[in-house]
Amino acid sequence: MTTAVAAPFRFFSLQVVRTRRLGPSLARVTFAGPGLRAFHSDGLDQSLSLFLPHPGQAEPAVPVELGEGWWQGWRELPDDVRAVMRSYTLRALRRGDDGHTAEIDVDFVLHGVAAGAALEAGPAARWAAGAAPGDRVLVLGPAIADNRAIRFRPPEDTDLVVVWGDETAVPAACAIVEALPAGTRARVWLEVPHAEDVQDLRTAADAEVTWLVRGTGGGPGATLAALRDARFPPAERPYVWIAGESGCVKELRRHFVGERGIDRRRVTFVGYWRRGLTEEQLREQG
Repeated sequence: MTTAVAAPFRFFSLQVVRTRRLGPSLARVTFAGPGLRAFHSDGLDQSLSLFLPHPGQAEPAVPVELGEGWWQGWRELPDDVRAVMRSYTLRALRRGDDGHTAEIDVDFVLHGVAAGAALEAGPAARWAAGAAPGDRVLVLGPAIADNRAIRFRPPEDTDLVVVWGDETAVPAACAIVEALPAGTRARVWLEVPHAEDVQDLRTAADAEVTWLVRGTGGGPGATLAALRDARFPPAERPYVWIAGESGCVKELRRHFVGERGIDRRRVTFVGYWRRGLTEEQLREQG
């Protein structure tokens, strides 16, 4: 099923086909559904909205039949009925040789899932930790390949790509790095909680990838220090993409624009989350 909401986005009714743990903090869930033939994206950091059922529900409760009025209808549902909505980035889109079948991968951060974790697990992390083939979800995703939910857009004259992301941005950052063409110079910093979360990235680009492991003394201060100490290759027209916790993203943007003198128009920054706030609280703030 696909239901139009506001072009270029549609609702897609999907099912889990398989899951895989990528490390202590990350799990990959692969979804499929006949409607995915209408899912189109040319973006490397394509954002989408995922709607999950509450425990005991067979499927997420979203009044998609309301078309463009679905949001208000969803908000009016009782809290314990209304589907949990979370924002994610697309890790991969694969199409079958027949052109009709397709799968998408979404990587979930499993904050608070492990026994004795300092943080309480959120509903999406709990769902992903227990996801199994056949589980049903709704995705509000793109039906047009070039859409406003794509943020990674380096100018054509870019001669150096700089990327930073924490674990919430690792899926998008990895997709970006893997897709960079041969001859592209890139310097990449990816921050994860555990050494076992480090992934092996393959790319045709001239990319230097540095993994910052928070459990060995990493964190916002260490991240900023690492980037301040980094020596970039000579570049006249660099492009910077930074995404993750909003406070750290703001500090890094100040560093690139204020300290390194990079044109602010060539810096893309995205706060995926804010420390101490849920996505609902962030949405209420605006």
